[in-house]
Amino acid sequence: MKSFSISCLLLVLAASAAYAQKRSSESTTPAVQQFVHSLNPEQRQLAVFAFDDQERYNWFYVPRERKGLPIKKMTPEQRTAAMQALQTLLSQTGYQKVTSIIDLENVLRVVENRPPNDTYRDPENYYFTIFGDPDQAKAPWSFRIDGHHVALQFQLLNGKIIGFTPAFMGSNPGIVRAEVPQKGKFILQQEADLAYKLLNALTEEQLKKAVISDRCPGDIVTTNTRKASIDKKEGIPYGELTGAQQKAFLQLLGTYLDNYHVTLKNQQLDKLKQAGLDQLVFAWAGDREPGFGPGKGQYYRIHGPTILIEYDNSQNQANHIHSVVRDLTNDFGEDMLRVHYEQQHK
Repeated sequence: MKSFSISCLLLVLAASAAYAQKRSSESTTPAVQQFVHSLNPEQRQLAVFAFDDQERYNWFYVPRERKGLPIKKMTPEQRTAAMQALQTLLSQTGYQKVTSIIDLENVLRVVENRPPNDTYRDPENYYFTIFGDPDQAKAPWSFRIDGHHVALQFQLLNGKIIGFTPAFMGSNPGIVRAEVPQKGKFILQQEADLAYKLLNALTEEQLKKAVISDRCPGDIVTTNTRKASIDKKEGIPYGELTGAQQKAFLQLLGTYLDNYHVTLKNQQLDKLKQAGLDQLVFAWAGDREPGFGPGKGQYYRIHGPTILIEYDNSQNQANHIHSVVRDLTNDFGEDMLRVHYEQQHK
């Protein structure tokens, strides 16, 4: 079986190992500039959009036609440049998750008995897109990777990262059971294990608030909506937890934020603290016994004034994970951009 992680990603990782050691938020702009400058006119037409183009809000996490420049249409040097740019915006853990998710397309080809040249389950069918011009120092721009189970967009202004949501990562299968080299891989294990750790630490009285349904929804509730919204805030508040339970709560929250550059992580933590951690709630729906398989669908969310995190494992006999982070005040960098435009107008 031809594996993208072997044929491409290992080469990319080898080429960028030293680069990863010195990456910082300040290295994002030159890294993206290097990628954009490497494109020929045909590639640039696919990859570069105006910042205010409505395509910037067009995101999803299923196999489908997309706009942007797919990996398959890049030279080896351009692939390296694209992945190095992505590395500057993710932690090492987050980068490993993304590349592992991409590699699962090879598993699905085998599980679904597809030919090696299949383009539906294709690890090279992930698209990179730039909105705006990273050469314009004071103008906003964004950098996106979009494909099956990876949908990430990062917004930058004045050389600084101002947002990273919506941020979606999924895993199909959740745990690889097929007889393939990736057998046993569980990419989003922390997201599952830490949720059960918190759930199982709750008392029966606390569970009455935390468990909002015995049935797991068929997907994350907000799907790929442009503006994330949950009708009401349900679950058990952070402020009603014991010290040990709060620690477990923050560990679960942290496993999502730890996927991203420390600047982005700290931006979110500062917002949470300013809004008040006591405003956060944890809600669970579905099976309460740990494990994956038929009848064991799980859903949970962390919901507060500034953030919404959703996790759903219901499809493919509860072995297919979707997870998303939404910034309820700054999705697509809208809040920071509003301030920028207001200041410009003044």
